[in-house]
Amino acid sequence: MIDAETAFAFVINCIVIAVVVLIHQTALNVLARIGQWHSLRYNVGLMIGVFGALLAHVAEIWLFAYSYYFMVNSPYFGTLIGNFNGSLLDCAYFSFTTYTSLGFGDIEPLGHLRFTAGLEALTGLMMITWTASFMFVKMQRHWEH
Repeated sequence: MIDAETAFAFVINCIVIAVVVLIHQTALNVLARIGQWHSLRYNVGLMIGVFGALLAHVAEIWLFAYSYYFMVNSPYFGTLIGNFNGSLLDCAYFSFTTYTSLGFGDIEPLGHLRFTAGLEALTGLMMITWTASFMFVKMQRHWEH
């Protein structure tokens, strides 16, 4: 039987991941449309694509950071320990290192936040590879012409 805290953590994680995927899909769609404008030089379009994708990733990481901040400041989900003072900036730092799978290890999740951190690492891997695939297809099309 799943307790209420576990179910609530599951719902929060599902919502955050769904919003991250929607942000990423929307950003790549917008970048694809911008890339279709023939008046843009290829280098300008490529730079817009790279910076646009980076902005999408940063927005997604901050969404996870806010969810960590909410969960850490709630008595139900666990905490982050180590070089962590409970600030939003520390949550963002942890989120950046988790999303990119860098994982310095100076902050460690406890409780339900362990599951959130694992899901963020998996989601980050998927979003980064999605971006890499998108950029590869765009560059390949340019190289064919």
